[in-house]
Amino acid sequence: MVIDDSKTIRRTAETLLKKEGCEVITATDGFEALAKIADTHPDIIFVDIMMPRLDGYQTCALIKHNQVFRETPVIMLSSKDGLFDRARGRIVGSDQYLTKPFTKEELLGAIKDHVTVNA
Repeated sequence: MVIDDSKTIRRTAETLLKKEGCEVITATDGFEALAKIADTHPDIIFVDIMMPRLDGYQTCALIKHNQVFRETPVIMLSSKDGLFDRARGRIVGSDQYLTKPFTKEELLGAIKDHVTVNA
């Protein structure tokens, strides 16, 4: 799942991941994402930090405090690469932090690192 209020980022991530055979669900903000997460149970969640209504930190914290989704990897996406932002991401339970613009290799690497494929 890719959660970002930027249509460009959503579309870029979705295109890259679909080319690699991933099924991609997108959401424009945390509220929309939480409803979709409950319905679809994604294997991994990429979430932008700066979003209206419910930001990435709040969204991540809600996901990680839910018994069902606690183990779902959450990767923070941000255009800011500050130590404070990374630390805050860790505090709310994020599994990794990627800086935008991210590369295809970074996205796929995060999936490889955090998702176990059931063959």
